[in-house]
Amino acid sequence: MVLGKVKSLTISFDCLNDSNVPVYSSGDTVSGRVNLEVTGEIRVKSLKIHARGHAKVRWTESRNAGSNTAYTQNYTEEVEYFNHKDILIGHERDDDNSEEGFNTIHSGRHEYAFSFELPQTPLATSFEGRHGSVRYWVKAELHRPWLLPVKLKKEFTVFEHIDINTPSLLSPQAGTKEKTLCCWFCTSGPISLSAKIERKGYTPGESIQIFAEIENCSSRMVVPKAAIYQTQAFYAKGKMKEVKQLVANLRGESLSSGKTETWNGKLLKIPPVSPSILDCSIIRVEYSLMVYVDIPGAMDLFLNLPLVIGTIPLHPFGSRTSSVSSQCSMNMNWLGLSLPERPEAPPSYAEVVTEEQRRNNLAPVNACDDFERALQGPLFAYIQEFRFLPPPLYSEVSTSSSSMKWAGSLGKQHCRLILISFFF
Repeated sequence: MVLGKVKSLTISFDCLNDSNVPVYSSGDTVSGRVNLEVTGEIRVKSLKIHARGHAKVRWTESRNAGSNTAYTQNYTEEVEYFNHKDILIGHERDDDNSEEGFNTIHSGRHEYAFSFELPQTPLATSFEGRHGSVRYWVKAELHRPWLLPVKLKKEFTVFEHIDINTPSLLSPQAGTKEKTLCCWFCTSGPISLSAKIERKGYTPGESIQIFAEIENCSSRMVVPKAAIYQTQAFYAKGKMKEVKQLVANLRGESLSSGKTETWNGKLLKIPPVSPSILDCSIIRVEYSLMVYVDIPGAMDLFLNLPLVIGTIPLHPFGSRTSSVSSQCSMNMNWLGLSLPERPEAPPSYAEVVTEEQRRNNLAPVNACDDFERALQGPLFAYIQEFRFLPPPLYSEVSTSSSSMKWAGSLGKQHCRLILISFFF
């Protein structure tokens, strides 16, 4: 009898979304099929699947142990999120080559279903970084007597949902800084920078409205700029390795001495990027908006506003809340908020909200539906591209640099007062 051959071994997932992309989150059931196509008849000991999710970091550093001695220090760490194994055909022991332990598969195409559940505990979002990664995959292994096993591995994407419709991510971010230039015994006037954005949380594809005021009282020509940075932090053996990457940037007009420039909602679009990773113990991905003034011949004046890139986009109600917050912060100056001595009574609920709007707002909000809509936009583009693009250029920054501290919020409590009076 002439034995057949394995023509193909593939893995397909039963996708949960209309985009036909295998995307899951904690608690979801991952299901799919191992597709086997053979020509002729083959004997099989077992067909197994192995599913695993883990985060892993690795980097090396050179050390000097003396005048003529050097060595390399390796830093590695790994966190396992789940490890699932199952047998689709045959038995556990692959070393059993007796005829009784074989299964015969006839010529043609065959499908073998598999299914397993992701843990309910938070999972880190799939990620590929310079010194580490978060990966989830399913591997199929076909074992035959007296032949090498046929193996295939296929990855799937996991997103740990970040809903930007939370109070902490809807709060405005603002700050102000000033710098005085000195040259020997001569001191020029100060350069001042104030900036604010309407909220902290965004999703890929959104544009950040930047409100800023730059005043140049120095003798130099300066240029206001803004940029979004991604900071990747990797942890192993008590050490940290940090990588900073430019995501998007814009440039304002050159500002001569004695001039002032105002940005009334200047737009900076967020490209398809990985969501923030905040719950992994060995990999952390954070974002910030840096508004700064480029000063020739001196250290730049910069202001960092923290960002969180989420997966669930802004609800219509959240947009209204954020709009009110932005409008409140637009009406306040940089030092305080002027309130009328005798404020008018707020309108009644019936005057503001119609019966139709009330019924719409009472309808339950499905976070999964919001995530489905997000998959149709730039978040879907990130899923499709982030593993297949060449690695970006990175610039490493010192972890001890004081210039990377977050800027504090300005006027946060004042805006809360207006929001409370607005809704009640």
